Amino acid sequence: MLSVAMATAGRSAAGRSAALRRPAGNERHGGGFPPPPVPPLAAPGEAAGPGPGAEPPNSSQGCPSAAAAMESFVDFTNRSQGRDQLFRATQYTCMLLSYLLEHKADKEKLVMKLKQLESSMSSGRKMFRLGNTVHALVAARRTTQLPDVVPRFCLTTSNLTRALYFVCDAVLWLRSVGLQPDINKQKWRNWATKCYYFSLLMNLGRDWYEISWRLEQAVRKKNTKENSSWDKEDQELNCLKCDSLPSFLPLLFQILKRHPPLLLDTVKNLCDLSSPLDALGIYKTNAGVIGFCGLISSLVGILTLASPHLKLKQ
Repeated sequence: MLSVAMATAGRSAAGRSAALRRPAGNERHGGGFPPPPVPPLAAPGEAAGPGPGAEPPNSSQGCPSAAAAMESFVDFTNRSQGRDQLFRATQYTCMLLSYLLEHKADKEKLVMKLKQLESSMSSGRKMFRLGNTVHALVAARRTTQLPDVVPRFCLTTSNLTRALYFVCDAVLWLRSVGLQPDINKQKWRNWATKCYYFSLLMNLGRDWYEISWRLEQAVRKKNTKENSSWDKEDQELNCLKCDSLPSFLPLLFQILKRHPPLLLDTVKNLCDLSSPLDALGIYKTNAGVIGFCGLISSLVGILTLASPHLKLKQ
């Protein structure tokens, strides 16, 4: 009996020890807790969802157009040309408003403030343009590589005279801030105006060359299509008809409509021409006309800076 009892006790102890050594299914992952759930794999082409510790999406990302507009505005104002165009638009707006309000009896203080703001904008623009002489010389060097003779001459001459204008402008800025008070302001201003005027004439010459070249191409294309079966005499008569004013103006309108950069550059140069024409006494106007033309030119400049595809390529 004693031996039987001892054998039974030995088998019970061995079973308990084996049970202790054999890990349960849940204990293989430690601590007796169930294993963490495995997230399902995302299907091909399907983005996986955020993990349990991921941050919630930012609500500001829901307006991409507003964010893009703000980034475009910051990029525009970070450029010196962008700031100059904004100051220029403000300057000519003040000039136009002061001209419209100067004859009203109760607007003397407002007119005085507008003129002070106009003067401040002009001084600020002179400071922004201090390094533009180098830019103009680099542009002149680049335009000497153009293949066509007329654009090469017009743009190179325009950039060189613009560099001289920036030199005169810097001298005038030194006098305005009091660093060189003995400078003859009228003489340097007259030189600056002449350089600016000549630069605009060269730009307009380049614009007219582009317009005339496109007009010639359009007339030649039209004659090729419509007069392919006519004799030489009839073609010459048709060319004379195309050169008449009633046929020239609609064709010019179509050319400018199909090439917005050429239209904007021509409008800008024509508007800029009003100020030197008045300053040099070639064609006298008033502050209202100069302010209006300057505002239109500034808006065109802002548009071409914000949308580079609208700028006429050199």
